Amino acid sequence: MVTAFLTLVGLCMGSFVNALVWRLHEQSMQARKKNPDKDYQKRLSISKGASMCPHCKHKLSAADLIPVLSWLALGGKCRYCHKPISVQYPLVELMGAALFAASYIWWPADLRSYEIGIFVWWLILLVGLMALIVYDLRWLLLPNRIMYPAVVAALVMAIISIINAGSPLKALLSTVLGIVIGGGIFYILFQISKGKWIGGGDVKLGGLLGLAVGTPGGAVLFIFVAAVLGTVVSLPMLASGKMKRTSVIPFGPFLIIGAVVAKLFGADILHWYQQTFINF
Repeated sequence: MVTAFLTLVGLCMGSFVNALVWRLHEQSMQARKKNPDKDYQKRLSISKGASMCPHCKHKLSAADLIPVLSWLALGGKCRYCHKPISVQYPLVELMGAALFAASYIWWPADLRSYEIGIFVWWLILLVGLMALIVYDLRWLLLPNRIMYPAVVAALVMAIISIINAGSPLKALLSTVLGIVIGGGIFYILFQISKGKWIGGGDVKLGGLLGLAVGTPGGAVLFIFVAAVLGTVVSLPMLASGKMKRTSVIPFGPFLIIGAVVAKLFGADILHWYQQTFINF
Protein backbone atom coordinates (compact mmCIF):
# COMPACT_ATOMS: atom_id res chain seq x y z
CA MET A 1 0.00 0.00 0.00
CA VAL A 2 2.74 2.45 0.95
CA THR A 3 4.77 1.54 -2.13
CA ALA A 4 1.76 2.11 -4.40
CA PHE A 5 1.04 5.46 -2.73
CA LEU A 6 4.64 6.63 -3.09
CA THR A 7 4.66 5.50 -6.72
CA LEU A 8 1.68 7.75 -7.42
CA VAL A 9 3.27 10.62 -5.51
CA GLY A 10 6.49 10.09 -7.45
CA LEU A 11 4.59 10.27 -10.74
CA CYS A 12 3.05 13.58 -9.68
CA MET A 13 6.40 14.92 -8.51
CA GLY A 14 7.92 13.94 -11.85
CA SER A 15 5.21 15.96 -13.57
CA PHE A 16 5.98 18.88 -11.25
CA VAL A 17 9.69 18.61 -12.10
CA ASN A 18 8.92 18.84 -15.82
CA ALA A 19 6.91 22.01 -15.29
CA LEU A 20 9.42 23.47 -12.84
CA VAL A 21 12.44 23.00 -15.09
CA TRP A 22 10.71 24.41 -18.16
CA ARG A 23 9.36 27.44 -16.27
CA LEU A 24 12.71 28.24 -14.67
CA HIS A 25 14.41 28.15 -18.07
CA GLU A 26 11.70 30.26 -19.68
CA GLN A 27 11.95 32.76 -16.82
CA SER A 28 15.71 33.03 -17.33
CA MET A 29 15.20 33.58 -21.07
CA GLN A 30 12.63 36.30 -20.44
CA ALA A 31 14.91 37.99 -17.90
CA ARG A 32 17.60 38.36 -20.57
CA LYS A 33 15.32 40.21 -22.96
CA LYS A 34 15.33 44.01 -23.08
CA ASN A 35 11.55 44.08 -23.32
CA PRO A 36 10.21 40.90 -21.68
CA ASP A 37 6.58 39.92 -22.04
CA LYS A 38 5.22 40.82 -18.60
CA ASP A 39 1.98 38.92 -19.09
CA TYR A 40 3.92 35.82 -20.11
CA GLN A 41 6.20 36.25 -17.11
CA LYS A 42 3.17 36.17 -14.83
CA ARG A 43 1.95 33.00 -16.50
CA LEU A 44 5.37 31.45 -15.82
CA SER A 45 4.94 31.85 -12.06
CA ILE A 46 5.75 28.53 -10.39
CA SER A 47 3.21 29.04 -7.61
CA LYS A 48 0.41 30.78 -9.51
CA GLY A 49 0.82 30.04 -13.20
CA ALA A 50 -1.42 27.42 -14.81
CA SER A 51 0.06 24.52 -16.76
CA MET A 52 0.49 25.24 -20.47
CA CYS A 53 1.76 23.66 -23.65
CA PRO A 54 5.47 24.48 -24.12
CA HIS A 55 4.78 25.17 -27.82
CA CYS A 56 1.48 27.02 -28.23
CA LYS A 57 1.26 28.13 -24.57
CA HIS A 58 -2.41 27.03 -24.42
CA LYS A 59 -3.65 26.40 -20.88
CA LEU A 60 -3.90 22.68 -20.23
CA SER A 61 -7.00 21.01 -18.83
CA ALA A 62 -7.06 18.47 -16.02
CA ALA A 63 -7.36 15.69 -18.61
CA ASP A 64 -4.02 16.79 -20.09
CA LEU A 65 -2.18 16.56 -16.77
CA ILE A 66 -2.51 12.90 -15.80
CA PRO A 67 1.08 11.64 -15.52
CA VAL A 68 2.15 9.32 -18.38
CA LEU A 69 -1.44 8.42 -19.31
CA SER A 70 -2.26 11.82 -20.83
CA TRP A 71 0.89 11.71 -22.96
CA LEU A 72 0.04 8.19 -24.17
CA ALA A 73 -3.63 9.02 -24.82
CA LEU A 74 -2.68 12.05 -26.90
CA GLY A 75 -0.04 10.15 -28.85
CA GLY A 76 2.72 12.35 -27.48
CA LYS A 77 1.21 15.49 -29.00
CA CYS A 78 -0.45 18.65 -27.70
CA ARG A 79 -4.24 18.46 -27.77
CA TYR A 80 -4.44 22.03 -29.11
CA CYS A 81 -1.54 22.67 -31.52
CA HIS A 82 -0.79 18.99 -32.23
CA LYS A 83 2.96 19.54 -31.99
CA PRO A 84 5.03 16.70 -30.49
CA ILE A 85 5.56 16.76 -26.74
CA SER A 86 8.99 15.42 -25.82
CA VAL A 87 9.26 11.89 -24.44
CA GLN A 88 11.14 13.58 -21.61
CA TYR A 89 7.80 14.25 -19.89
CA PRO A 90 6.62 10.66 -19.30
CA LEU A 91 10.21 9.48 -18.69
CA VAL A 92 10.74 12.00 -15.89
CA GLU A 93 7.37 11.09 -14.40
CA LEU A 94 8.35 7.42 -14.43
CA MET A 95 11.73 8.31 -12.93
CA GLY A 96 9.96 10.04 -10.06
CA ALA A 97 7.77 6.99 -9.47
CA ALA A 98 10.77 4.65 -9.55
CA LEU A 99 12.89 6.78 -7.20
CA PHE A 100 10.13 7.25 -4.64
CA ALA A 101 9.19 3.57 -4.61
CA ALA A 102 12.81 2.38 -4.59
CA SER A 103 13.67 4.71 -1.72
CA TYR A 104 10.95 3.17 0.40
CA ILE A 105 11.72 -0.42 -0.57
CA TRP A 106 15.48 -0.13 -0.03
CA TRP A 107 15.70 2.53 2.66
CA PRO A 108 18.76 1.49 4.72
CA ALA A 109 17.10 1.86 8.14
CA ASP A 110 13.82 1.02 9.83
CA LEU A 111 11.29 3.75 9.14
CA ARG A 112 10.49 4.51 12.76
CA SER A 113 10.65 7.62 14.91
CA TYR A 114 13.06 10.28 13.58
CA GLU A 115 14.00 8.11 10.60
CA ILE A 116 10.60 8.89 9.08
CA GLY A 117 11.50 12.57 9.11
CA ILE A 118 14.81 11.88 7.37
CA PHE A 119 12.99 9.79 4.75
CA VAL A 120 10.42 12.52 4.06
CA TRP A 121 13.14 15.13 3.57
CA TRP A 122 14.99 12.68 1.33
CA LEU A 123 11.92 12.51 -0.91
CA ILE A 124 11.81 16.31 -0.99
CA LEU A 125 15.50 16.33 -1.88
CA LEU A 126 14.85 13.83 -4.68
CA VAL A 127 12.48 16.30 -6.33
CA GLY A 128 15.27 18.86 -6.45
CA LEU A 129 17.79 16.30 -7.67
CA MET A 130 15.47 15.18 -10.47
CA ALA A 131 15.09 18.82 -11.52
CA LEU A 132 18.88 19.20 -11.58
CA ILE A 133 19.23 16.07 -13.72
CA VAL A 134 16.75 17.33 -16.29
CA TYR A 135 18.14 20.87 -16.36
CA ASP A 136 21.73 19.69 -16.69
CA LEU A 137 20.87 17.24 -19.47
CA ARG A 138 18.99 19.86 -21.46
CA TRP A 139 21.00 23.02 -20.89
CA LEU A 140 24.28 21.94 -19.22
CA LEU A 141 23.52 24.05 -16.15
CA LEU A 142 22.88 23.39 -12.48
CA PRO A 143 20.94 26.51 -11.47
CA ASN A 144 21.17 27.91 -7.94
CA ARG A 145 17.39 28.33 -7.84
CA ILE A 146 17.18 24.55 -7.66
CA MET A 147 20.47 23.92 -5.89
CA TYR A 148 19.86 26.08 -2.81
CA PRO A 149 16.46 24.58 -1.84
CA ALA A 150 18.03 21.14 -2.31
CA VAL A 151 20.82 22.14 0.09
CA VAL A 152 18.19 23.10 2.67
CA ALA A 153 16.51 19.69 2.34
CA ALA A 154 19.85 17.88 2.68
CA LEU A 155 20.79 20.07 5.65
CA VAL A 156 17.55 19.25 7.47
CA MET A 157 18.23 15.55 6.87
CA ALA A 158 21.72 15.94 8.30
CA ILE A 159 20.54 17.88 11.37
CA ILE A 160 17.90 15.27 12.23
CA SER A 161 20.44 12.49 11.80
CA ILE A 162 23.14 14.22 13.87
CA ILE A 163 20.80 15.14 16.74
CA ASN A 164 19.54 11.58 17.03
CA ALA A 165 22.90 9.84 16.57
CA GLY A 166 24.46 7.83 19.39
CA SER A 167 27.48 10.13 19.15
CA PRO A 168 26.36 13.50 17.68
CA LEU A 169 29.94 14.81 17.51
CA LYS A 170 31.09 11.78 15.53
CA ALA A 171 28.07 12.07 13.23
CA LEU A 172 28.81 15.78 12.69
CA LEU A 173 32.43 15.04 11.81
CA SER A 174 31.32 12.30 9.41
CA THR A 175 28.93 14.71 7.68
CA VAL A 176 31.58 17.43 7.40
CA LEU A 177 34.03 14.95 5.88
CA GLY A 178 31.34 13.86 3.41
CA ILE A 179 30.91 17.48 2.31
CA VAL A 180 34.67 18.09 2.09
CA ILE A 181 35.27 14.96 0.03
CA GLY A 182 32.18 15.39 -2.14
CA GLY A 183 32.86 19.02 -3.00
CA GLY A 184 36.61 19.21 -2.37
CA ILE A 185 37.70 16.79 -5.08
CA PHE A 186 35.72 18.68 -7.71
CA TYR A 187 36.91 22.03 -6.38
CA ILE A 188 40.52 20.91 -6.86
CA LEU A 189 39.76 19.69 -10.39
CA PHE A 190 37.96 22.95 -11.12
CA GLN A 191 40.92 25.03 -9.96
CA ILE A 192 43.55 22.93 -11.74
CA SER A 193 41.69 22.97 -15.06
CA LYS A 194 40.38 26.53 -14.63
CA GLY A 195 36.89 25.24 -15.24
CA LYS A 196 37.70 23.20 -18.35
CA TRP A 197 37.31 19.74 -16.81
CA ILE A 198 34.47 20.41 -14.42
CA GLY A 199 31.99 23.21 -13.90
CA GLY A 200 31.39 25.30 -10.80
CA GLY A 201 27.93 23.82 -10.54
CA ASP A 202 29.42 20.35 -10.20
CA VAL A 203 31.56 21.58 -7.29
CA LYS A 204 28.46 22.79 -5.45
CA LEU A 205 26.56 19.65 -6.37
CA GLY A 206 29.39 17.48 -5.02
CA GLY A 207 29.20 19.29 -1.68
CA LEU A 208 25.41 18.99 -1.63
CA LEU A 209 25.53 15.26 -2.30
CA GLY A 210 28.27 14.79 0.29
CA LEU A 211 25.93 16.46 2.79
CA ALA A 212 23.06 14.20 1.67
CA VAL A 213 24.93 10.90 1.97
CA GLY A 214 26.43 12.08 5.25
CA THR A 215 29.59 9.96 5.40
CA PRO A 216 33.07 10.09 3.85
CA GLY A 217 32.65 6.50 2.63
CA GLY A 218 29.37 7.43 0.95
CA ALA A 219 31.01 10.46 -0.70
CA VAL A 220 33.85 8.36 -2.10
CA LEU A 221 31.33 5.79 -3.32
CA PHE A 222 29.08 8.22 -5.19
CA ILE A 223 32.10 9.81 -6.89
CA PHE A 224 33.35 6.35 -7.90
CA VAL A 225 29.94 5.31 -9.24
CA ALA A 226 29.63 8.58 -11.15
CA ALA A 227 33.07 8.13 -12.69
CA VAL A 228 32.28 4.58 -13.78
CA LEU A 229 28.94 5.59 -15.28
CA GLY A 230 30.49 8.55 -17.05
CA THR A 231 33.17 6.30 -18.55
CA VAL A 232 30.67 3.63 -19.61
CA VAL A 233 28.54 6.24 -21.37
CA SER A 234 31.37 8.31 -22.88
CA LEU A 235 33.64 5.61 -24.32
CA PRO A 236 31.12 4.11 -26.78
CA MET A 237 30.16 7.61 -27.93
CA LEU A 238 33.82 8.51 -28.49
CA ALA A 239 34.46 5.25 -30.32
CA SER A 240 31.46 5.77 -32.61
CA GLY A 241 32.36 9.38 -33.32
CA LYS A 242 29.15 10.71 -31.78
CA MET A 243 31.24 12.65 -29.28
CA LYS A 244 34.63 14.33 -29.51
CA ARG A 245 37.33 14.59 -26.84
CA THR A 246 36.51 18.28 -26.54
CA SER A 247 32.75 17.67 -26.18
CA VAL A 248 31.07 18.80 -22.98
CA ILE A 249 28.87 16.23 -21.27
CA PRO A 250 26.69 16.88 -18.22
CA PHE A 251 28.30 15.16 -15.23
CA GLY A 252 25.62 16.19 -12.74
CA PRO A 253 23.25 13.31 -13.59
CA PHE A 254 26.02 10.75 -13.00
CA LEU A 255 26.83 12.30 -9.62
CA ILE A 256 23.18 12.26 -8.59
CA ILE A 257 22.72 8.63 -9.64
CA GLY A 258 25.86 7.79 -7.68
CA ALA A 259 24.51 9.58 -4.61
CA VAL A 260 21.20 7.69 -4.78
CA VAL A 261 23.13 4.41 -4.99
CA ALA A 262 25.35 5.46 -2.08
CA LYS A 263 22.39 6.53 0.06
CA LEU A 264 20.30 3.41 -0.47
CA PHE A 265 22.97 0.75 -0.85
CA GLY A 266 26.18 2.39 0.37
CA ALA A 267 26.39 0.60 3.72
CA ASP A 268 25.91 -2.81 2.09
CA ILE A 269 28.40 -2.05 -0.71
CA LEU A 270 31.07 -0.79 1.69
CA HIS A 271 30.53 -3.78 3.99
CA TRP A 272 30.92 -6.14 1.03
CA TYR A 273 34.09 -4.35 -0.06
CA GLN A 274 35.62 -4.58 3.41
CA GLN A 275 34.76 -8.24 3.76
CA THR A 276 35.97 -9.11 0.28
CA PHE A 277 39.18 -7.11 -0.02
CA ILE A 278 40.30 -5.64 3.29
CA ASN A 279 39.68 -8.75 5.40
CA PHE A 280 40.87 -11.10 2.68
